Amino acid sequence: MTVAIDRATGRRRGDRAPRPGPARRLRLGFQKYWYAYAMIAPVVVVLGGIVGYPLLRGFYLTLTDANSLNSARTIGVNHIAATYKFIGLDNYKDILFGPTSYDRFWSHFLWTVFWTAACVVLHYTIGLGLALMLNQRLRGRTLYRLVLVLPWAVPTFVTVFSWRIMLADSGVLNQVLHALHLPQPQWLEDTFWQRFAAIMVNTWCGVPFMMLSLLGGLQSIDSSLYEAAEMDGASAWQRFRHVTLPGLRSVSSTVVLLGIIWTFNQFVIVFLLFGPTSAPDAQILVTWAYYLGFGQQPRDFAQSAAYGVLLLSILTVFTSFYFRWLKRNDQLAV
Repeated sequence: MTVAIDRATGRRRGDRAPRPGPARRLRLGFQKYWYAYAMIAPVVVVLGGIVGYPLLRGFYLTLTDANSLNSARTIGVNHIAATYKFIGLDNYKDILFGPTSYDRFWSHFLWTVFWTAACVVLHYTIGLGLALMLNQRLRGRTLYRLVLVLPWAVPTFVTVFSWRIMLADSGVLNQVLHALHLPQPQWLEDTFWQRFAAIMVNTWCGVPFMMLSLLGGLQSIDSSLYEAAEMDGASAWQRFRHVTLPGLRSVSSTVVLLGIIWTFNQFVIVFLLFGPTSAPDAQILVTWAYYLGFGQQPRDFAQSAAYGVLLLSILTVFTSFYFRWLKRNDQLAV
């Protein structure tokens, strides 16, 4: 076997050129894409100001013992300087491994994981069922779509307050149960029913988005695939399993990831349904972090910020594993 060698450079034919260093790659990239960098620069500056600075500031607070008693504040004409001090990772150790870690973090973490899983499963299954129904040729299909989108179109605070009124002890839901001679739960007082009510309201608010996303995915599937499957004698279940689900794969992976992130950080529904101080066992991590920072006295800014960093870390780790799992499954499916 002969190997051609370039006499000028001494490299064999097919050898790759040495990769330039980071500084040279950055300079070459800037020379090639300077226009794109110039266009996105204002967005980067604005995001750095409204996202980057609070994030860095919040992370710094997690390394201190800052609270409402030792932070800088102004009372009348007097300005009181901050007196909090740097304590390193003590806040994280106290939250994760301290003597009250289960009551203050792990119990809320387990409930948040269950709340997220239950809500996303209900969102997806109900949304997929409604999308399959609306994808059929029904009489009045447009009217059905408008009605089913209404819970999503109505402002969330209006929806939650309406549910809060209906779930009160003398609300319409308990009146209906009383008329049917059924038990009337304390939806807003008992811990089990508080959690049940939170999942129910969040499902009501989240299904329309999942339904619309999956309906768009269903309409993008080539109808000739269904015709070919029918000609091959495939049953309805086989067409759903081998045509519909693979066709929805890209849409499903995206909306499920978004649903998990949104539900894990769903602040509005739990906060408006129970308020900042009631239902402590039904609080998810994000509302519990709000309670620590703004719902108690003295307000614990350091631990509240530490909860925020932990939430961001959990979602970042989960998202990276989720994408790796999707990528590996895609490679196996090819």
